[in-house]
Amino acid sequence: MNLLAFDTSTDILSIAVQRGAMDTARLYPHTAAGGAQTSTHLIPQIQRLMALAQLRLEDLDAIVFGAGPGSFTGLRTACAVAQGLAFGADLPVLPVDTLLAVAEEARWQCGDAPTFAVTALLDARMDELYTADYVFASGHWTQNSKQRLIKPENLDWNGVNVLAGNVFDGYGTRLPALAAKTLALPSATALLRLAPALLAAGAGVSADHALPTYIRDKVAQTTLERSASRALAGRAP
Repeated sequence: MNLLAFDTSTDILSIAVQRGAMDTARLYPHTAAGGAQTSTHLIPQIQRLMALAQLRLEDLDAIVFGAGPGSFTGLRTACAVAQGLAFGADLPVLPVDTLLAVAEEARWQCGDAPTFAVTALLDARMDELYTADYVFASGHWTQNSKQRLIKPENLDWNGVNVLAGNVFDGYGTRLPALAAKTLALPSATALLRLAPALLAAGAGVSADHALPTYIRDKVAQTTLERSASRALAGRAP
């Protein structure tokens, strides 16, 4: 299975090309700073990795992207690029839950655990987190709670799950102190590990049906809200 995957939902740009079946595949990954640089670097880096893998777009089985939740601009960029490439090559698109990708990355970091329960967390800015609970067992992921937007103090932690994500530098003191914590991002290689099962389950869609996942309607704070957030964090306004 030949796949192209990328995620731009956080401040990190993650891209990977897979050539061949997953157990014998060759992977060509790239990780760099994202954010404002994503729109400039995403397509050139895709082209570079495809050349390294000696693949054309027409050789791919699908294009995989992190669909959200995450950065509003990053999700729009990833979706637009996935749609544009897929339209041109007549390929299916696989939108993948970025919180599930965080969970998969955490499981992989913990030694490819056969069973794994995790609460995935992504920084939603504006003093909030995106979160959902997942369990991996018998070779499959199950989502045990809906994706939600919360304040760090409102995390409903049952004392068993690993907490995984990119929130610990900014919100660590406001999260459960006794929880096991793992830094994990929705990497492109995690998307590739998830893709075969998702494609087999029929999650691939035509390019015109590929959409980002937004949880928050509001994407920016007012000046007053930003000042209040800085004051809450102990910084000068």
